[in-house]
Amino acid sequence: MKKFGENMKDKIKEILIYVIIIVIVILVRTFIVTPIRVNGTSMYPTLDDKDFMILKKYEKKDLNRFDIVVIKTEKDKIIKRIIGMPKEDIEYKNNSLYIDGEKLDIPYGKGYTNDFIDYCREDEYFVLGDNREDSIDSRILGCIKREDIMGKTDFIVFPFKKWGKVE
Repeated sequence: MKKFGENMKDKIKEILIYVIIIVIVILVRTFIVTPIRVNGTSMYPTLDDKDFMILKKYEKKDLNRFDIVVIKTEKDKIIKRIIGMPKEDIEYKNNSLYIDGEKLDIPYGKGYTNDFIDYCREDEYFVLGDNREDSIDSRILGCIKREDIMGKTDFIVFPFKKWGKVE
C-alpha cells in the first residue's frame, strides 16, 4: 500500500505532464504557427472564402514578393499577396504592374486594376488581393508596415480536397 506522500507525488507528476503539454501548445500557437481562416473572396481564385490555412509567424522576417501574408488591421486580420517591397515605386498603368519603372509580369490577379502610383518606405510593403475587383488592400489602406504583418501563409488544411501548399 502506498503512503499518502507517494500518492500525492504521482498525482503531481500526472498533472505536470498536462501542464507542460498546455504550455507547449500555447507557445507554439503564440510564436510559431496558428490556424487562420480566409474571410471573403479577395484572394480568389487562389483562396476561397472559409479555407483554413496555417499562419507561419516565424517566417515574418523573410518576406518576399508574391508571398501570401496575414495582416492585422484595426478591425480584422486580412490575407493578401505582397506585390511591392520596401523602397519601391509601385505603379499600375493600363492594367499592368510596374516596379521602379520596369514592367513586371505577374501570374496572380484576376480582374481589372485601375491606374495608381504609390511608394513604399523602409519596412513597408504594398499588398493586393488576387481578386482585384473585390479586395480592400494597399490601394485603399496604403503601404503596410512590417510590424502589421503577422506572418506568411501558404498551406491549406481545410477543406481536405484542397490540402497542400498554394502559390
